[in-house]
Amino acid sequence: MRVLIVEDDAELCGWLQATLSKAIGTVDTVSSVDAARAALAVAKFELVVLDRRLPDGDGVQLLRELRALRPRPGTVVLTAWDDPNEIADALNNGADDYVGKPFEPAELIARARAVVRRCSLDQGVSVEVGNLRFDVKDRCAYCNDVPFMVPRRELAILELLIRRIGRVVLRETLNAAVYSFDDEIESNAFDSHVSRLRRRLREAGCSVTIRSIRGVGYLLSSDASE
Repeated sequence: MRVLIVEDDAELCGWLQATLSKAIGTVDTVSSVDAARAALAVAKFELVVLDRRLPDGDGVQLLRELRALRPRPGTVVLTAWDDPNEIADALNNGADDYVGKPFEPAELIARARAVVRRCSLDQGVSVEVGNLRFDVKDRCAYCNDVPFMVPRRELAILELLIRRIGRVVLRETLNAAVYSFDDEIESNAFDSHVSRLRRRLREAGCSVTIRSIRGVGYLLSSDASE
């Protein structure tokens, strides 16, 4: 899952990025409405966490544009404004939830996950292929119903592959799910993540295969279908 944070307070933005990347997935940050538009033009986000008071305008401007996207990302508005009319304005313009500053990390994470579920971005409770099961809600992998640990970047690859089981996922699409705009990507880093994920699945006893489609991308399938 990929998240876009639109917040001009650098300290808060860094804290949000650290908090949400641990709990949800890859996180990109921008500090203005125009920068958010640019990010949305080149990447797909499942969730947008949006401040209202931005240097180039009110975040509500962006909400109206997000409503037209297909698929539409979930939206959580963050703001210090507590006027009921301002809250109603944001909700009426497409916000899925509204969190007032200050807030607790657990509350933000819970609300963000709830928004994603309500927007139907989490299809079902879990996805299964062979003896591998991926819990979409908790982002946890199981083999024969026994959980096993998958690091964050490998988990992002696994999540996207299992959500599109039986279909080739473009390398560029997987890269976008794994790395944020600010990440420094070393040569062959992505291939190393795929290699480690394959080994991790094999060591856990999963009856699945990650196939490389030369020059295109990757495909996850059950060994029984080979």
